Amino acid sequence: MMKRTWMIAALVLATATSGMAQRYMTRTGKVSFFSGARLENIEAFNNEAAAVLDAKTGDMAFQVPVKSFKFEKALMQEHFNENYMESDKFPKAEFKGKITDISKVDFTKDGTYNVSSAGKMTIHGVTKDVSVPGTITVKGKEATLNSKFRIKAAEYGIKIPAAVVGKVAEVMEVTVNSNLKAQ
Repeated sequence: MMKRTWMIAALVLATATSGMAQRYMTRTGKVSFFSGARLENIEAFNNEAAAVLDAKTGDMAFQVPVKSFKFEKALMQEHFNENYMESDKFPKAEFKGKITDISKVDFTKDGTYNVSSAGKMTIHGVTKDVSVPGTITVKGKEATLNSKFRIKAAEYGIKIPAAVVGKVAEVMEVTVNSNLKAQ
């Protein structure tokens, strides 16, 4: 009888605390990038980013499958994967870090909150410390993460051949707009 009482108490406690979501997740996060060069603009979109955010600690991680970026022209996509990103060798880009000012965000109240994150970004097999500004928009049991930042291709070992310097920018603008759901 005592064992059964403890099991019921544990079940009630687990049910009660599960209503207070601490983690937000997605497997369909949106990440895009823009290359504005002298001779050509290139834009690519990816809707397969996986992301997790711990609302209590601010810990977060993003993982983006490189081959899932879609381009306007198939040839651009082929060159991106084979010549620049070498996506067979480096299949994903990642960010692992923390929202440094998570205490600004009230996950129980709808609103938009300005935040900063810091952590390690890995692209093309190269890991760099980064700080990125952004916003978290809370609406019900969802949190939308938005950020816009720049990445220098050379800092991540991505070589741009001289033949395409006017068509591919050395600095890319990355946009994150990912909707995470409470778990």
